[in-house]
Amino acid sequence: MKHAGRLLVLVALLAAAGCSDRASGTQRATAPPVPVLVAEAVRRDVPLDVSVIGTVQALTTVGVKSQVSGQVVKVNFTEGQDVKAEQLLFTIDPRPFAAALAQAKANVGRDTAQMRQAEAALAQRQAEVQQAMANLERDQAQLENARVQERRYKTLVEKELVARELYDQFRTNLSALEATLNADRAAVENARAAAQAAAAGVENARAVIQADEAMVETANLNVGYTTIRAPMNGRTGNLMLQAGNVVKANDDNPMVVIAQVHPIYVSFAVPQQHLTAIKQYSAAGPVKVRATAPGAAKPAVGRLTFVNNTVDPTTGTIQLKATFDNAENVLWPGQYVDVVLTLTTQPAVVVPSQAVQPGQQGPYVFVVTPDLTVQPRLLELGRRLATETIITKGLAPGERVVTDGQLRLVPGSRVEIKSAKAS
Repeated sequence: MKHAGRLLVLVALLAAAGCSDRASGTQRATAPPVPVLVAEAVRRDVPLDVSVIGTVQALTTVGVKSQVSGQVVKVNFTEGQDVKAEQLLFTIDPRPFAAALAQAKANVGRDTAQMRQAEAALAQRQAEVQQAMANLERDQAQLENARVQERRYKTLVEKELVARELYDQFRTNLSALEATLNADRAAVENARAAAQAAAAGVENARAVIQADEAMVETANLNVGYTTIRAPMNGRTGNLMLQAGNVVKANDDNPMVVIAQVHPIYVSFAVPQQHLTAIKQYSAAGPVKVRATAPGAAKPAVGRLTFVNNTVDPTTGTIQLKATFDNAENVLWPGQYVDVVLTLTTQPAVVVPSQAVQPGQQGPYVFVVTPDLTVQPRLLELGRRLATETIITKGLAPGERVVTDGQLRLVPGSRVEIKSAKAS
């Protein structure tokens, strides 16, 4: 009897459970459909991105300084203005430098006249040398003739063929000619010494003129330095002085700083594990970089142009630079920007990120079946994009997933697909 009673109780419980399951299924079947938003899983090319923070840097920054000391008489731009290369920026009072140039030119004229006089004196001394040489040659010839005559009359007087008085005359004449020849030699030496001195005077005058001409060149340069022009295209910064101020040549403080912002750099660092991919994709072609400034409606698009030759061992990162045209002046030197380095694009299945739900067994989505019921599906996820998530396993392109209304769903729930506008 006891066993029979227990059997009746078990049958009753099973019957009750069966009735409960049928009631639950009937309830789901008769429950109104849950309104949901859905989206299709799609296969498309998605970027392989590396996102970091970067800093905007001017391509070139130049501090403009004066190369001469003087008073600024005019500022020919407004601070913050874009300027072109060779555009006039400052004018320094040119009058002292123009006067120095005029004086240097006058010195050239004066010293040139003195050189002409020295050259004339040299010509005169050289003529005197030639005359002294001619006198020496003439008197030397006369001396040789006198010696011949003296020897001849000496022989005759010894033979008593002529009077001694006649011989004495030839002897006296020979002595006089010897004295004259010695004087001629001295005159030649003196003339040569005078000519050498005159030549030295000419060389000295020429050296003075060269120094004068160097002064003219320097004065010309200084006059040119009184107009200070932009060394490159760029944007001017703070103006450090005004008209009327006095500047010093090559002062430590620049008069204004010009930054070249077209094009412009963005400098950023990425973890070293991306280096192999960066080198690989850079070798295949330009690598696109996007930089978004705070508050900007859209990112600026540039290209990777620099990879540092060393990984920073303290941070495990490598420094990169991208170049941007910056035609719309979106990027500003010193600014922090969000940088996205796009190495390549790869095909992948993606769904809106709001479709993916966290679960105890892992992330899942509700998949809408053709009969408008839903079933949960476990997924393996890849990278998360801006508004989408890459699905690496568990979902096929074209399958529909619930993106809104998941909190009211259970496995097998019927759904009513509503339009995004209606929601």
